[in-house]
Amino acid sequence: MRSSSSLMRFGVHVVDWFAFAGAGLAAYVWRFEAADLPPPQIYALLIVQMATLMLLVSSAIYRNWRGGKFKAMLGRVGLAWAITWALLMTWLVLTKSSADFSRIWLLSWAALSLGISWVARLALFLTMAWLRGQQVNHMRVLLVGRGGPVAAIRRRVKTSNWTGYDLVGVVGVDDIKGLQYSLGQLDPDEVWICPSANDMNAIQPVLNELRHSTANIRLVPDMGAFQLVNNGLTVVLGMPMLDISSSPMSGINLVLKWLEDRIVGFLILVLISPVLLAVALAVKLTSKGPVIFKQERHGWNGETIEVYKFRSMYVHDEHTGQVTQAKKGDSRITPLGAFLRSSSLDELPQFVNVLQGRMSIVGPRPHAVAHNLQYRELIPRYMLRHKVKPGITGWAQINGLRGETDTVDKMEARIQADLYYIENWSVWFDAKIIFLTVFKGFFNRNAY
Repeated sequence: MRSSSSLMRFGVHVVDWFAFAGAGLAAYVWRFEAADLPPPQIYALLIVQMATLMLLVSSAIYRNWRGGKFKAMLGRVGLAWAITWALLMTWLVLTKSSADFSRIWLLSWAALSLGISWVARLALFLTMAWLRGQQVNHMRVLLVGRGGPVAAIRRRVKTSNWTGYDLVGVVGVDDIKGLQYSLGQLDPDEVWICPSANDMNAIQPVLNELRHSTANIRLVPDMGAFQLVNNGLTVVLGMPMLDISSSPMSGINLVLKWLEDRIVGFLILVLISPVLLAVALAVKLTSKGPVIFKQERHGWNGETIEVYKFRSMYVHDEHTGQVTQAKKGDSRITPLGAFLRSSSLDELPQFVNVLQGRMSIVGPRPHAVAHNLQYRELIPRYMLRHKVKPGITGWAQINGLRGETDTVDKMEARIQADLYYIENWSVWFDAKIIFLTVFKGFFNRNAY
């Protein structure tokens, strides 16, 4: 069955080509209400060229999705689509040939090409899942290991039978004779070595026994032995390294996050500018002191940043290095400040911090420096929340984990939500959080 993977890859690329070309043709028919096909040569040539370019780009970033996440597959299609259209727009501008084509056609083709490409991949995905349900294109897998890693794989294979993986046997890492017998009798397509943390020294004899096998051999490290954030495999100096803790903000992700913060942040700041002026005036008229309260907090990679908020308390002195959390009925909070804090309006000036590059729209909320120094000693992995820029809203906030953290358990729950966000970051996840913030993220009974 291993030879079918190349055929599958070829089939995926054929589908991508026809989906992209078909979108261009459909957009042409819709735009010009064309009854006579094919379209003029200049349009037909661009459709063929763009479909081929999409194929080349998609091939470069293609990954076999058997057993992978469906969203990740669609994400790669979207990335290939974005690169393809960026290259086309650049070419049209540099050659001054954009006037040769209908802008409405180009825009409709762009929208249709993404939608049809996604639908085509979905159809192919469902077709392959059905075929695997009919015992077509299955992979015979032999597990070498024991304990937690093997049990986890068994559970996942059992609940994901659409992937077409069949577990044909399990042998212990130290059972070389059992491995010899299984290789000869079961003829596996793949061998997955799943050592527990205590079995790492036994891997080499297993690899030595597999040296003549033509099966695909994969090492499945015991991830449960580590606490990972944004784990993956990185090649440094030509050496593959397992990421125990790393930031998702690198490469194209960093560019996308930068664009999201600058574009969306600017638009929101323009929209809320009347609210900012009204709140600033109200703060100035209702109590003595500055309108904006500035506080040092930790940002990306733990660097100290200055964060802005509308002042919600009467001016008072704190001991150096001490930050007292606001509590219910806190006498330091002004009447207007209580409303600003409960509605999160006091945090609106942080959109300026976003445009400054200190913060993001979405991310873990920045804590006071004193609180970081306190909780990093009490909560494991606390400082990993600084692997991304702090945000105005976040996954913790829309799940109600905001306000006073008077116990370590409350802070730990917030940290777990922050780390979940970092591990699962995507532009779509950010969009979901921004959308939910409108309904869940403003008024909160825990915000004092």
